[in-house]
Amino acid sequence: MLDAVAATDTDLTGAEHRTLTEGCGLLDRSERGKLALSGAGAVEFLNGQVTNELADVRSGEGRYAAFLTHKGKMLGDLRILAITGTGTTAGDESTAVELLLDTERAALQELFDMIRRFKVGYDVELHKRTLERGLLSLIGPESARVAGAESLPDAEHANAPVELDGTTALAIRTDVGIDLLCDAPGTERLAAALRARGAQPVSEQAAECVRIERGRARFGIDIDQTTMPQEAGLNERAVSFTKGCYVGQETVARLHWRGKPNRHLRGLRLSAPASTGDQLYLGERVVGQVGSFALSPHHGAIALALVRREAEPGATVLVGDSAAPAEVVELPFSTSGA
Repeated sequence: MLDAVAATDTDLTGAEHRTLTEGCGLLDRSERGKLALSGAGAVEFLNGQVTNELADVRSGEGRYAAFLTHKGKMLGDLRILAITGTGTTAGDESTAVELLLDTERAALQELFDMIRRFKVGYDVELHKRTLERGLLSLIGPESARVAGAESLPDAEHANAPVELDGTTALAIRTDVGIDLLCDAPGTERLAAALRARGAQPVSEQAAECVRIERGRARFGIDIDQTTMPQEAGLNERAVSFTKGCYVGQETVARLHWRGKPNRHLRGLRLSAPASTGDQLYLGERVVGQVGSFALSPHHGAIALALVRREAEPGATVLVGDSAAPAEVVELPFSTSGA
């Protein structure tokens, strides 16, 4: 029965997987948490709270970052997009006057509370955008064409306005395609325009499979409030070691320059499907637990997991009560496993 279930799920996502890796898939992600910061002090304020450098961010650019406790543990991660709006200094259209913040819904309340708590004394206004803005993700090599965003810079988080069949949206470059942020009432109209231009609707399951193959952790599933950025492999993408002070900086810097993390984000090649939360055993010792799981058309049953450093790539761990073996591997999953 287990093999039959695995085969059915893999067949279900196979066509969608080809769309996501060879064409353009469409997924509505409007449920993600969205906030905005405006005011002359927005960049200065947020730069003192998050792990990445914002002092030099320009309109049309963005950053990926984490926000932490004072002990360097993650409260969440977020995408920060700088846009130009009303009130731009005359003659300087590159000045960012608003920051759009996009985060997992599981981290939204912590982000909102952090901003409310620490923005006192700064020229900053906080705006709720979760229900006011729709978010559509285009995934695949044809995404920029479908979105009419071929001229958008290749840098991840680059952003610029586009108009599709009368609907205005903010096109945002991602590592796998283009995201489009629009006013919530226009979301379905925008989706229809994208479908007319060749985007194929895909399931969350298929999109998650591509994310897992690429080794991108998701807050609330693979990483949580016990995780430090280096453990999750986020230092290169989300942490600046040359910027000024931010909350949790001392611990993050000390671990980077002098220490070794006790855990690492790894891939698992599973011999049987698993569930999020299944414990991983190396001998008699628990060394981690399963995070995101997928049945990949290329790799079979795979998962992401934070595992203790003694479970090195190449090691075999046992998964859950069934004690099914799994191989620990480096990320991303290589094509050699196809």
